[in-house]
Amino acid sequence: MRAIRTLIAKLRDDRGSAGLEIAILAPALAAVLVLLAASGRLALAGNAVESAASAAAREASLARTTAQAQEAAEDMARISMEQSGVNCTTLSVNIDASGLSAPIGTTGRVSATVSCTVALSDAAMIGLPGTRVLTGTAASPVDAYRERR
Repeated sequence: MRAIRTLIAKLRDDRGSAGLEIAILAPALAAVLVLLAASGRLALAGNAVESAASAAAREASLARTTAQAQEAAEDMARISMEQSGVNCTTLSVNIDASGLSAPIGTTGRVSATVSCTVALSDAAMIGLPGTRVLTGTAASPVDAYRERR
């Protein structure tokens, strides 16, 4: 009878369970923290792409020709992305410069779409596989009374 009581007392003893709980929960907690860091970095990269699209549209709206607008937009998007610290494996800038040919007295509009392919290994700083394409679009008005060519 005494042996049974001793066995029951040992089974109810919870010494050492805290170490076991930490050993089980630590990897799960680390995974959650890594995913939060990766999500935050991707959100910052998305904001940088939106900002680059806005800067590209603004710069393109100041150009006189469609070719100048495309070149200016690409340069500004690249500069904006470099300043934000986001490394794009591919960066593409597409503009709609039809507003540059609007008649005098009519406000034209130039829009720019910036697409950036971000490697998740770079975004998360932990080596996640794959890539993510982030896209931002913005528009900027063209001065209604500016000389047209």
